[in-house]
Amino acid sequence: MFHRLICTVFMACTLALPAQSEGERAGDFDYYLLALSWSPTWCKLSGDARGSQQCARGADFGFVLHGLWPQYENGWPSYCRTSQRPPSRSLTSAQADIMGTSGAAWHQWKKHGSCTGLSGPAYYQLARKAYERINRPEVFRKITKTMTLPPSIIEEAFLEANPDLYADQITITCKDQRIQEARICMDKDLNFRRCGRDTIRDCKMKKALMAPIR
Repeated sequence: MFHRLICTVFMACTLALPAQSEGERAGDFDYYLLALSWSPTWCKLSGDARGSQQCARGADFGFVLHGLWPQYENGWPSYCRTSQRPPSRSLTSAQADIMGTSGAAWHQWKKHGSCTGLSGPAYYQLARKAYERINRPEVFRKITKTMTLPPSIIEEAFLEANPDLYADQITITCKDQRIQEARICMDKDLNFRRCGRDTIRDCKMKKALMAPIR
């Protein structure tokens, strides 16, 4: 009886976890997740310690493109087997205007872009197109000091700025008490679509910190 109970609990926990994979076949996925990172949060939690140029005074980064991630309906692939040649240094450097640094662009190709089945140039072109598809609310660029606000305010602002976007197609995440990202689900033609059940995980905090652009 005890053994049966342990097995039941284990299976329930396993089914509740996202099914992340590594080394899967490139091009085998269901939809895209566009991740937009609030740069001041990343700088506070990681970038400053690294001395990242993205975090320099006057860099003027708000919501940057964290990545365009292939997703399964439940889970996601990463570091996929692909016959595509890795992108050149000049190509990754050309993405710094929307991704913060060339290093970030390289990492996104290696972990996620490799799973699209696209070449490096095609992946970055599609990622840029997805990024430009979203109207990023200008109101957050006007913040002059660190504020505490409900994550729902971030979502509402994105919905207002993008009238064809619906609440089940976007999720707001937090990290270490701070607004982290806006994540938007798209089909392979970059039309908005409902997010998978493991992606719809809005920040549960009543209020979170949001620092101003540098």
